[in-house]
Amino acid sequence: MFDGPDTLIARESAPARFSLIDEMVVERGTKDDWELLHDLHYKAESLPIGPRFWKLALHGETIGVLVTSNPKGLLKERHVAFPRLKPGGDETKLTNTNRYVYLNANFRVIARFVVDTMYRGIGCGYRMMNLVSRMEGNTFMEIQSSMSKFNLFGQKAGFKFVKPMNANKFEAGLKFFRSHFEANPADYEAILAEIAGKSPAEQEKLVQAARDFYYRHSALEKTGNNRDKGQGRVDEMDARRVIRSLQQITLASPMYGVWKNPDKGRVLPESLPLSAFDRQKPTEPLVLT
Repeated sequence: MFDGPDTLIARESAPARFSLIDEMVVERGTKDDWELLHDLHYKAESLPIGPRFWKLALHGETIGVLVTSNPKGLLKERHVAFPRLKPGGDETKLTNTNRYVYLNANFRVIARFVVDTMYRGIGCGYRMMNLVSRMEGNTFMEIQSSMSKFNLFGQKAGFKFVKPMNANKFEAGLKFFRSHFEANPADYEAILAEIAGKSPAEQEKLVQAARDFYYRHSALEKTGNNRDKGQGRVDEMDARRVIRSLQQITLASPMYGVWKNPDKGRVLPESLPLSAFDRQKPTEPLVLT
């Protein structure tokens, strides 16, 4: 199913080494661990579907949290890496159902990841990503991350990335922004200032148009816990939140990465030292000593 690196970008870097790494351990966590550090994450207000929590601990103190989740049913970047999973023109309810069954049985997603600011830049992140991906036990671990364009933590963890692609609503979103605002679509503060400069009636009309467009084009608002809430949830958004949400579906282009588990089928310890990452290459079976 995994068709190789023809369209994938792979980068390797020499791992950093920090003495406290030998005293850090990766193990299952709870939502309480996420609550300890979630304010440091830009998506602090929500959790993904089917979350499982993992923590990085130093002398019993949680210093990092990684949350995995269920995979999305359809993802265009995945279809580049796994073209056989791409829907065809003869799809039926049965084939669609079987695709979801296959994805849930073989894929997990790194959905949230945060490390305490005191321990950033020392190599904790990519080591933890790799070990958690092994300990989850699935065949593939996915990640979608805009930061992977600038910080090679995913590549160091052994993930291979497809070339970045525009957001699904890139063209439609740009058309909306350009027809309603003078400001650059990426200039968040300038757009808000433009809204604030209008009369109250014009502000409400413009913000409501943004809400309507966002709800119409957002898959997030029609899946998971939001599915039964309808547009009412979106209509409660203020200008700042709806513009940010619009920019997300229009301009976001996170890189898609995938890692194949060489330890699939093995029983691994429930707790691993972070230094276990250094015993083998990121894509080789874990050496247990």
